Amino acid sequence: SCGTCSHSPCTLGGPLARTDVDVALLGEGSEATLYGLNLVFGDRVADQHTRVDHAVPHGTSRQLYKSVLDGRAVGVFSGKVLVRPDAQQTDAKQAQHNLLLSEGATAHTKPELEIFADDVKCAHGATVGRLDDDRLFYLRSRGLPEREARDLLLRAFARDVTDHLQIEAVRARLDRFMT
Repeated sequence: SCGTCSHSPCTLGGPLARTDVDVALLGEGSEATLYGLNLVFGDRVADQHTRVDHAVPHGTSRQLYKSVLDGRAVGVFSGKVLVRPDAQQTDAKQAQHNLLLSEGATAHTKPELEIFADDVKCAHGATVGRLDDDRLFYLRSRGLPEREARDLLLRAFARDVTDHLQIEAVRARLDRFMT
């Protein structure tokens, strides 16, 4: 349970790397912010599960998870936001975005809202896509080599998660990993 909490797991994958985050907002006005980033290459798997339980009124939660998948990598995200009947005026947002860098990469994403209150603001969404060829062309037409342009787009995709990491050394390592 938490009053105000923030959690930012980053996964580089493994034969099977699993992260489970379970947050209960038990105090009126509690806040939870969850950011996650998967950078998974080769035959690795990153499996992330979240559950945010709004049990009382005026709670706020934000979730933003992103995956960059290459090779035959697999990214899994299953996230649930539960809003109990007494949790009126809950404000919850959940998003999960996937960037596939190869034909063999796979993303399984399941954002889920389970709402039992009627005075709430809740939203969820998910996307799966590839690097934008137009953006890549634009950067290349400005003189960037293809690899540098691609790396820049990958870092830009991950940035709204990495900007929230509190430890500079972790941010720097992730940035190096994406090049």
